[in-house]
Amino acid sequence: MSRVTGYGLRVFDLTLALVLLVLLAPPCSARALWGWVRTGRLFDRETQIGHEHRPFVRLRFAGPQLGRGLAVLFNILRGDMAFAGPRPLSMGKASAVPAVAALRFSVRPGLFSPYLLQQRTGIAHDPESVLDRQFVENLSVRASLGLILRSLLAVLLGGGERPTPPMLDFFGVPIVNTTMDEALDWIAARAVRSSPGDEGGEKSLLAFVNPDCLNIAYTHERYRAVLRRATRVLPDGIGLKIGCRIRGLGLAANVNGTDLFPRLCERAARDGFSLFLLGAHPGIAERVAENMRARCPDLLIAGTQHGYFSLDEEGAIIDRINLSGARVLLVAFGVPRQELWLADHHDRLMPPVRMGVGGLFDFYSGRISRAPLWLREIGLEWVWRLAQEPGRMWRRYILGNPLFLYRVWRQARQEARR
Repeated sequence: MSRVTGYGLRVFDLTLALVLLVLLAPPCSARALWGWVRTGRLFDRETQIGHEHRPFVRLRFAGPQLGRGLAVLFNILRGDMAFAGPRPLSMGKASAVPAVAALRFSVRPGLFSPYLLQQRTGIAHDPESVLDRQFVENLSVRASLGLILRSLLAVLLGGGERPTPPMLDFFGVPIVNTTMDEALDWIAARAVRSSPGDEGGEKSLLAFVNPDCLNIAYTHERYRAVLRRATRVLPDGIGLKIGCRIRGLGLAANVNGTDLFPRLCERAARDGFSLFLLGAHPGIAERVAENMRARCPDLLIAGTQHGYFSLDEEGAIIDRINLSGARVLLVAFGVPRQELWLADHHDRLMPPVRMGVGGLFDFYSGRISRAPLWLREIGLEWVWRLAQEPGRMWRRYILGNPLFLYRVWRQARQEARR
């Protein structure tokens, strides 16, 4: 970071902190007085590690109640912290930071950090050190302001801390409340557990559900039954997080298939198991295979097949999937057709892990661009999808999202009466 950039950032932080202290002087004074009356002190103090590994005292107004965090404005004013930057660490956590992540200490720690932002919207799938490095390398007043605004929107979306149960239930569909890393470990373990061609091996159906899927399952009995029998169902999309909030629950992570797929390819290349790509328009699956092999040269794609085949061709395609030795079968037919097809052919298919992935191939073939990260960080990826394909997506989002939230609200009310 240049000296000019550093000076500009400091001016930005000082100006914003002074403006906020003036505007918030009455509530800050009242909060400080209330803490002093209740505890006999104005501030609670915590030693943290900041710029250039220097310790500083993080201030919070005394007492556990609302508003204690406003005291951080004094830390920003005196230069201990910035509004945007890597999150401040305790002395113990700072000492455990690896050398490759030392860049985070080259700037002041931030009240808002890229990791905490993505954690709030459930997409913090990359290591914190990676997110910090990317932010520091591109640090500017504009980047800081953008992070602050996105973080404020995410706070409104995420709300406070809530209990995070291991299982969720929406409309009778059990959903595993887990993280991306755990989901990848689960898939990899089952992909390599049995020998190729072992008919007695465990066969696992993995499904992803977003609000649209759950709306379909609400009235589609057979699809709902397949989801209930699936080995695992994972939460996909910001709508599930909002639904959890309505019910007073926390969502561990947004474990969507689009974010999972490149990580699955990296894991498959590392562990040596292969994938079969089935579905989408002719040529799409092949293009996905080419693109992912370019990203992961050791990746084994056992085969590809478009989804526009006849019933007469189905048997030969299943035989080709089985003979390929693929350990993971990804099917992109769309919901609910892909899950119903996998259920219909559960016994005949040999790959130990099979999953429906919706429109995922369109993204990784390059046919459809994915929403930029800043939109995903504030939970508005669906707006991008709607803008790309309004004729196909308007019912799902304009009508479907409010319908899903209404049904969740009704479910929450019924649970509250019990």
